Amino acid sequence: MKITTSARHALAFVLIAVSILVSIFSVITSRGAYRNSDFFEQVFAQSVRNTDYEKALALQNVYRQVAADVLPVVVEIDAVEFQDSETSDTFNPFRFFMEPKDDIYSDDGDSKRYRSEGLGSGILVRRDSDRYYVLTNNHVAGNADEITIKLFDERSYDGNIVGTDERKDLALVSFETSEDLKIGILGDSDDLYVGDFVLAVGNPFGFQSTVTSGIISALGRKQGPENISDFIQTDASINQGNSGGALVNLKGEIIGVNTWITTPTGGSIGLGFSIPINNAKKAIDDIIRSGSPQYGWLGVSINSINEETGISLGIKSESGAFIGQVFRNSPADKSGILPGDYITSVNGRTLKSGDDLFYLIGDIQPGSEVQFFVERDGNQIAISVLIEKRDDEKAAQLLSSSYLAWPGALVAPLNDELRKALSLDDNENGVVVYEIYPKTPMQISGIKKGDRITEINNAAIADLREFYRQINSNKEITITYIREGDSFETSLIKIR
Repeated sequence: MKITTSARHALAFVLIAVSILVSIFSVITSRGAYRNSDFFEQVFAQSVRNTDYEKALALQNVYRQVAADVLPVVVEIDAVEFQDSETSDTFNPFRFFMEPKDDIYSDDGDSKRYRSEGLGSGILVRRDSDRYYVLTNNHVAGNADEITIKLFDERSYDGNIVGTDERKDLALVSFETSEDLKIGILGDSDDLYVGDFVLAVGNPFGFQSTVTSGIISALGRKQGPENISDFIQTDASINQGNSGGALVNLKGEIIGVNTWITTPTGGSIGLGFSIPINNAKKAIDDIIRSGSPQYGWLGVSINSINEETGISLGIKSESGAFIGQVFRNSPADKSGILPGDYITSVNGRTLKSGDDLFYLIGDIQPGSEVQFFVERDGNQIAISVLIEKRDDEKAAQLLSSSYLAWPGALVAPLNDELRKALSLDDNENGVVVYEIYPKTPMQISGIKKGDRITEINNAAIADLREFYRQINSNKEITITYIREGDSFETSLIKIR
């Protein structure tokens, strides 16, 4: 059968139309099949969003619970100190902002007293019958003449200083009430890691019961010789008025006492610091029991050493505390600890550094017998020490007396840098004095910084190990040393 051209066109059109209809039908049926399948019932992207949302809600609920638990145990402390000021006819433009007229009290014609008001925070840490104890910073309440303690629900009480710990910047304040108040749970600040979530609770700029969040940014920070704490660094917002407030973990436990910030502006820039709560636990007990902290005393000078010095000493342990000087008649001296000893552990606790020994001894109760493990002359030995009470007055007397410490000098091994500075050949040996302590045997005998000790009691000194072996082995010591190319000899006696 012959098909005309127009018929062929019509047939082609019909075939195309049928093909389109079949394709549309296939798509519709396929989508319907997939819609009813398990694949589209469990959309992966949607499940991820739901899971993340649930996790966020769970964390939010944790924060809510921590805030609810901790807010009642953090108080506001209003401290007033009356200060004397000499009368002057000179106008001080800043006095207008510091001292309202109704806060000036005249004592006589030559002086005035004025109120200095401060605001800080505190933590309810203990209850004894109707007396509650509040932990805060010494710089918040330590010198206060009047103290008002305000709870988060606006109830307020008159407070009194129980005692202070200036070395750790801590103070304990008390007030009395028969009401049942919540006490903070003190955590373990030794069980902290960088990156842990924390909340800071306090009264920044007088905004009562403020909670901020962040993480632990660093551990073991130092502030300076005036404060002996190893601080926790956090980026949780801390400002003026937060001092004495709580740093808490996600269990609602107090793990730090917020103390200071570093800032060029006066406000928080994410560099806040807290006293670890473990540093405060003994102070709380001591102040409640006796009114002041009771520090343990060993009687040594602790020095840091580098790898080169460790090799010259023959030290095998990776960490510990190097004893540079031993104070005469101290617990260390009485027990047989010697300069050059490297203390590796105290009562089974391994020391990471000299700072560890410093903090640990301070927190040991005076009168306690403590077991030390020491590296000496390549050997590991055990020494038992009876820790005494650190007495500031006694320490001051020791510092002003002769023969304060043995031997009275710190020495370094010869290296390429020192040989070059002293113009020494490779075959010339000895140890170089790099620090001399006043009123000690070494200083009194005439030895100075920069001297090179070559012999002790006619024994050649090739390294630090030999130096400490010789000075610790004899009571009477003859030292040969080189100064500016000339050889000298001096004698000293170790007095016990």
